[in-house]
Amino acid sequence: MSELHKFLFKDLPVRGMLVRLTDGWQELLRRHAQSGGYPRPVSDLLGEMLAAAVLMQGNIKFNGSLVLQVFGDGPVKVAVAEVQPDFTFRATATVLGEVADGVPLSHMVNVNNQGRCAITLDPKDRMPGQQPYQGVVPLFGSRHEKLERMSDVLEHYMLQSEQLDTRLVLAANEHIAAGLLIQRIPTTGEANLSGTAAAQAREDAIGRNEDYNRIATLAASLKREELLTLDADTILHRLFWQEPIQRFEPPEGVLRPRFGCTCSRERVAAMLESLGVAEVEGILAEQGQVEIGCEFCGARYVFDPVDAAQIFLSRQDQPPASSQVQ
Repeated sequence: MSELHKFLFKDLPVRGMLVRLTDGWQELLRRHAQSGGYPRPVSDLLGEMLAAAVLMQGNIKFNGSLVLQVFGDGPVKVAVAEVQPDFTFRATATVLGEVADGVPLSHMVNVNNQGRCAITLDPKDRMPGQQPYQGVVPLFGSRHEKLERMSDVLEHYMLQSEQLDTRLVLAANEHIAAGLLIQRIPTTGEANLSGTAAAQAREDAIGRNEDYNRIATLAASLKREELLTLDADTILHRLFWQEPIQRFEPPEGVLRPRFGCTCSRERVAAMLESLGVAEVEGILAEQGQVEIGCEFCGARYVFDPVDAAQIFLSRQDQPPASSQVQ
């Protein structure tokens, strides 16, 4: 069963989270396998992105979707991991070309050093005129060196966007996607709310907190196989047995991370409506029906000519739509 654990280091400006995605991750892979699946390095990348996205959603407690995207200039053109406020998650990737076993991140998404990583926060209930927040960073470091691990990319993102020291350890295989996050807690409030002086103080503190540096070094010693095979209690004890950890049990009723998709027939119908009558009629004339597949969960939505006509009828004249889903 998937788990998300939160903890603090008592009296130290350091917090941590550990996530293990099991049943939901396996369900996601099973659904994608029905349409051909992904090469192993791509599925591992998606697993690491999902683990990281769950950690970030749990860290900020955002009432909206958190979307982590990588836009590549290699065979992987785009990879997406999305997590909702209730920790339902989904992921997909577009692969155009061969991806050999064991290739590093840059060979998949950053061949010419043009790849980008974006994190989007899309509020659940937007105010009029409100737009999602998005931060974008390149897939290279401060010296334009290619970053070869997703954890390195996201640590770089946190330094660039939040001026916060962050250590991430990520791993995934066909059974589990897991991640450990260690982060220095800011002492002056949020940079964008506390003014330029406080923001500068936070930036000046990067890399200087001895407690964070010690704990981050311990976290970095966690090996991939340990993260994938050991339970949370064993991992935390092995790494931090000399540190004063305060763990937080999730409140009653809080849902665990799990696979879930936000696609629906209504959303597909709205998309077809946006295409316009002429475009939809052209598809019907050529194919006899309109069939749309969800790239995240594999659901198929089929609209015959009657279904399509109903989309463009006025609401008051619209009869009940067919419930045909394949």
